[in-house]
Amino acid sequence: MNFDHDVVFTWNGTTSGVRAPHGDWIPDDRQGLTICDATSAIFAMELPWHKLDVITFSWQKVLGGEGGHGMLILSPRAVARLESYSPPWPLPKIFRMTSGGKLSESLFKGDTINTPSMLCVADYLDALQWCESVGGAAGTMARSRANLKVIEDFVAAHPWISFLARSPETRSNTSVCLALDLPEDRVKQLTKLLEAEGVAYDIGSYKDAPPGIRIWCGATVEQADLQALMPWLAWGYEQVRG
Repeated sequence: MNFDHDVVFTWNGTTSGVRAPHGDWIPDDRQGLTICDATSAIFAMELPWHKLDVITFSWQKVLGGEGGHGMLILSPRAVARLESYSPPWPLPKIFRMTSGGKLSESLFKGDTINTPSMLCVADYLDALQWCESVGGAAGTMARSRANLKVIEDFVAAHPWISFLARSPETRSNTSVCLALDLPEDRVKQLTKLLEAEGVAYDIGSYKDAPPGIRIWCGATVEQADLQALMPWLAWGYEQVRG
């Protein structure tokens, strides 16, 4: 199967806590480019790099850094597209990545189009140094998996709570979304109760997601903190279930 057109997708959907189980569905002989938003996945999950052509991410998620700054990773296929395509309209300078029909490689070696915030650059370097201190990307992935395991063990022991992503193969280990056997108003009571107790903030599911809770389990979260949270979930459930 060929992809005649470019395909854009999110590797880890933070709204539903669902991620792609693998990249086998992306054909090697594709004609289009696969464009992947990996912001909530990179440094926490293995990615099928040979299947991806344009990967975007930020260090605001798993590395716990400043938000609002995107990074771009290009495959050779994406570079070939840039060098062979001439847009029929003028591009603003900040979007130009080629010069004279060739990729401006200097952009990936430290040159800038507009002056960035040096504070944000220092923040990213600090995040990468922390990443190295815990074992590099393999270490941050292991920390995220261990965090998910805390919640998996809790869910297995309590029948009133379940993963929104039913299949373990598609379950996110960063934005972990959970469903409760409570009506929506009771779920809201639970999240407000946890906030009032100073236990958890902004733990409710996204407004477009089914009622429930979501817990960030990225590498910057300490496993012990999640272990401390689990009894509070059980306590809160008993308080609101009626």
